[in-house]
Amino acid sequence: MSSVKRFIAGVTCPRCAAMDRIRAWEQNNIRYRECVNCDFFEQLPIEDEAAPELTTRVNQVREEQKTQDVQPVRILDPGKPKR
Repeated sequence: MSSVKRFIAGVTCPRCAAMDRIRAWEQNNIRYRECVNCDFFEQLPIEDEAAPELTTRVNQVREEQKTQDVQPVRILDPGKPKR
């Protein structure tokens, strides 16, 4: 019986660095991942908690975020007088 293979949004392939080309599926308590762009293939036991998290555009800090100074924003209500 074939299981459904789903693409993982935002994941970068560890071999070819192509984004949004990794698809994953589970079968017989094994998690499979493969890249449709290159020959990357990985299988991991599902109960293994030590599996590294895949790098995505969401869980990475961009260069411009590292150098920006964070400043609070004060929103003023135009209907109220300034203090």
